[in-house]
Amino acid sequence: MSEKISFYMEEETMSNTSGTGSNGSRMEVPEAKEAMNRFKMEVDREFGVKVKEGYNGDLASAQTGSIGGEMVRRMIKKQEEQMSGQNSGM
Repeated sequence: MSEKISFYMEEETMSNTSGTGSNGSRMEVPEAKEAMNRFKMEVDREFGVKVKEGYNGDLASAQTGSIGGEMVRRMIKKQEEQMSGQNSGM
């Protein structure tokens, strides 16, 4: 691997680790962090999964994946409704 590519990959890895999640994910709109956390907690209550602040490595990936998947479904639905001119209270 060339030195230039290696440097880029290291920089990208380093920049991603300062994000919101322990896995290095980052928010595209950092100001939305608190709203996204509330949204996540709302969905996890509905699914009966006990997600806590910080480390959740003790949960099965199926549990955390179901929360993330539902969040994505709801966000896509909301965006589709906005694009079509409909309004729905999510």
